[in-house]
Amino acid sequence: MIPDYTFEAAALKRGASIVAGVDEVGRGPLAGPVTAAAVILDPLNIPDGLNDSKQLTAPRREALAHWLMTHCDWSVAHVGVDEIDRINIYHASHAAMCRAIAGLRQRPCLVLVDGNRVPGDLSCPGEAIVKGDARSVTIAAASIIAKVLRDRIMVDLAQQHPGYGWETNAGYPTPAHRQALLDLGITPHHRRSFAPVHNILCKAPLASA
Repeated sequence: MIPDYTFEAAALKRGASIVAGVDEVGRGPLAGPVTAAAVILDPLNIPDGLNDSKQLTAPRREALAHWLMTHCDWSVAHVGVDEIDRINIYHASHAAMCRAIAGLRQRPCLVLVDGNRVPGDLSCPGEAIVKGDARSVTIAAASIIAKVLRDRIMVDLAQQHPGYGWETNAGYPTPAHRQALLDLGITPHHRRSFAPVHNILCKAPLASA
């Protein structure tokens, strides 16, 4: 499956003039923020190779992210671990998406949202698209920016807290990361509401992810 402009073209045909896409990355990690990006593409100037960020090599993601951030109206929002622990990761993901949309220079007529639900606090009409990052080029563009910028944060945090492998695992619960939790302890950047971290705090055995 390769994303295309079908959803965007349908919205424009219905009368929309500005269509944005939004996606988040970082729901599953044990550490770091959840990050959302929003993008508005120029239908006459869409780069080749846009795809779900997970399907791209790191150099290709970086190159596309640079192009998108240079040529498009885009915005990013990060929700940190304190807020994730307070409101839960589902609501934190939606909050990040709403904030990313609010940060765009232009107000969209429609937002294409990756997933099966439109965030309740979205400031404009939205359309949820399951597996949207593999079906819509605008959502794919958002997924690329979100992943690249979150990965950069995790590389920076890895330099501050070596040993957890965040520069390669981006905070996800790999076996090495889970072992480092036991050996090195919990950092301020770990999500205390997530079971593997919570169980250590409670002195319980490390639960399976």
